[in-house]
Amino acid sequence: MNLTGLGRIPQMHRFHKIAVLGAGTMGARIAAHFANAGVPAYLLDIVPPGTDSSARNKIAAAGLDAALTSKPAAFFESSLASMVTIGNFEDDLKKLAEVDWIIEAVVENLDIKRDLLKKVEAVRRPGTIVTTNTSGLPVARIVEGFSDDFRRCWFGTHFFNPPRYMRLLEIIPTPETDRAMLDSVAHFADARLGKGVVLAKDTANFIANRIGTFSVLNVMRLMQEMDLTVEEVDALTGSIVGWPRSATFRTIDLVGLDILGHVVSNMAKLGGDEAGRTVLPDFFKQMLDRKWLGDKTKGGFYKKAKAGDGQPEQRLALDWKTLEYHPQQKPKFPALETAKNVEDIGSRLRMLLGLDGKPQKADKVSAFLWSALCDIWNYSANRVPEIADSVVEIDRAMRLGFNWELGPFELWDACGTEGTVARMKSEGKPIAANAERLLASGHKSWYVDDPKTPSGRAFWQMQGGLYASVEVPTGVWSVTVAKKSNGVVKKNSGASLIDLGDGVGCIEFHSKMNSLGGDIISLITQTLKPNGPGEGFDAFVITNDAANFSVGANLMLLLMSAQEEEWDDVDLMVRQFQGMTQAIKFSPKPVVVSPFGMTLGGGAEITLHAPARQPHAELYIGLVEVGVGLLPGGGGCKEMLLRAVDTASTLRRGSRTSSAGIAESVEMLEAMKKSFETIATAKVATSAHEARGLGFLSDSDRITMNRERVLADAKARALELLRAGYQPPVPRSNIPAPGESIVATLKLGIHLMRQGDYITKYEVKLGHKVAEVLCGGNITPGTPISEQYVLDLEREAFKSLCGERKTQERIQYTLKTGKTLRN
Repeated sequence: MNLTGLGRIPQMHRFHKIAVLGAGTMGARIAAHFANAGVPAYLLDIVPPGTDSSARNKIAAAGLDAALTSKPAAFFESSLASMVTIGNFEDDLKKLAEVDWIIEAVVENLDIKRDLLKKVEAVRRPGTIVTTNTSGLPVARIVEGFSDDFRRCWFGTHFFNPPRYMRLLEIIPTPETDRAMLDSVAHFADARLGKGVVLAKDTANFIANRIGTFSVLNVMRLMQEMDLTVEEVDALTGSIVGWPRSATFRTIDLVGLDILGHVVSNMAKLGGDEAGRTVLPDFFKQMLDRKWLGDKTKGGFYKKAKAGDGQPEQRLALDWKTLEYHPQQKPKFPALETAKNVEDIGSRLRMLLGLDGKPQKADKVSAFLWSALCDIWNYSANRVPEIADSVVEIDRAMRLGFNWELGPFELWDACGTEGTVARMKSEGKPIAANAERLLASGHKSWYVDDPKTPSGRAFWQMQGGLYASVEVPTGVWSVTVAKKSNGVVKKNSGASLIDLGDGVGCIEFHSKMNSLGGDIISLITQTLKPNGPGEGFDAFVITNDAANFSVGANLMLLLMSAQEEEWDDVDLMVRQFQGMTQAIKFSPKPVVVSPFGMTLGGGAEITLHAPARQPHAELYIGLVEVGVGLLPGGGGCKEMLLRAVDTASTLRRGSRTSSAGIAESVEMLEAMKKSFETIATAKVATSAHEARGLGFLSDSDRITMNRERVLADAKARALELLRAGYQPPVPRSNIPAPGESIVATLKLGIHLMRQGDYITKYEVKLGHKVAEVLCGGNITPGTPISEQYVLDLEREAFKSLCGERKTQERIQYTLKTGKTLRN
């Protein structure tokens, strides 16, 4: 049961409409995510007892409303909620005959699920796929005694909450599941829902919850044995080991103590190395009795308490020994403070565990992490082939379902599998038989590089004792793999030019947080100029493998130059940045930019200038320069002006279309107000769909749902442009300037905002600068201006703001805290 076959595109099933049974937290958000993918959904639930005819859909309606108002948002944009039709099990079950896939997501009770599914069996079309979203009940047992056709079309599809953001989808087949149907769902979930699909076995809690729950229970056991506090454990089990910042107890509060309690109950009867190790500690049971369930009850391992007048809320932490709250305290672990400066997770952990060749430190940090990691490594190795056929499924499930940076076997390799096993043996610790077999076969790691395969690596097969390629679906690719197979053409400290094959080059950023400094600017500009390092390529893609595309310009360098009053340096920085964005826009070879995650400031300006964009659906893009007291200086204002002009011209097609007519039209005013608001309020889109509405993307830009498919889709788009005979745009010199009349209107709006005390006095100044640049200055409306003219206005305004004390204070505050200062 591996991923073989998931690469092909099944022909049997297409999903035009689906139904979700159960409108609770999960059911409603699953329906919402199908709407995000453009698939209409029915969302059905029970009829509330004793209700009249007008309220028979009350529960489903409440579920949909909750999805609409949820934070983080379940829908890419609120208008997509219209694709979800609510109903109930009594009046609307017959509608299931219309759908191609039915997802059961009702309460985790075997009898309730079976009773509902019997009714579904009576109305569904033969051959319709039916799956369960159970998080741990035996999948095959749910439909025991059902018809042959129903059992053939039945399997588990375990979504993780919230479905839009949590990429893992565990698919759990039964012995009777039709493989073609499973392949159809797997491919659809991958390509259309953006899911990372992992095949799991029909065992307690499947893969991610099985491993994750053991890890949490083990951490609580170690906390008690080592007399650690809740805060100390969270400091030791967060980003320092590549796990989420919410670590252990903050995560439990977010998920709900009752949910964890339910998942643990599924593991109560397990034996072997799990016997006695999968039970809740007494303090946890007492918290359940007291209904201290986490955020949903305003208190769990942490809670907020009101402070005095005008004081911010105080966060309290629980003392697990007394069950009393105290002000949250920051743990004092000098070793962690040192380790935070080490970026590579393997190097960081080897240092903390004393595996880097230096004398081992006998401190709490090392002792806790060594015990916790040894336990999770051995536990995971003992679960193969019980819960999964290989290490690959377990690692992938933990990365995608629990947001671990590395799965347990990848983490073991990063720390050194051979060395850690040797140390375990010397300490008399038990070692998983599979780990012993790996080393006995003459190998030293669970994974090795394999540049010839699409995944770029191979894994050790426990059944055969040999390495086999890690298989991935067709179209799943990464810059990392491309580098292994095709190599790097040119590289500096901030960026690389990589050969993607077929005449397409990829410009990758790899500075800290992908901030844009001189190294990145230089490599892009050189690559795109004639006779540069990119001369041998026919098209380019700009993207990378990081969590975020780019957080914008390197503010530290800018602040240093501004404080030293090196205005020539500032001027050169802005000119070079503008030169780079213009090189992207006017390159004779097509350039496709594929943004994703945070794409802020200069990252947004790079995106705006691309001839074509291939964004990931989870795109958080914005021109946020106002937050640090600046305005977009790399062509962002120019591009937003051009979009406003083009929108107004399109709307006025067939009307008076002279330059003055467009510049003074209502359409131009409305378009300019929108562009101004986007820049002046530092709006950040919360999805690619929303980014399109704000003007960052065009209607012709295609959105990729799966993050792992962005690179392949971008390359395909670049080749498509090339084969269509791509011709670069010509710099525009006849842009009808909105001019002084719209400047005046925008300034009036700024004045009213100040009168209402919505903005500060300095933000008035910033707003005026943005308005003047965006409108081409205080000139006669309709005056033809060029792109270079607007770039010059941007540059001068940017430089003047750099000299302002309040701007420098804003930059300094953001660099120190990561937040914006309203001064």
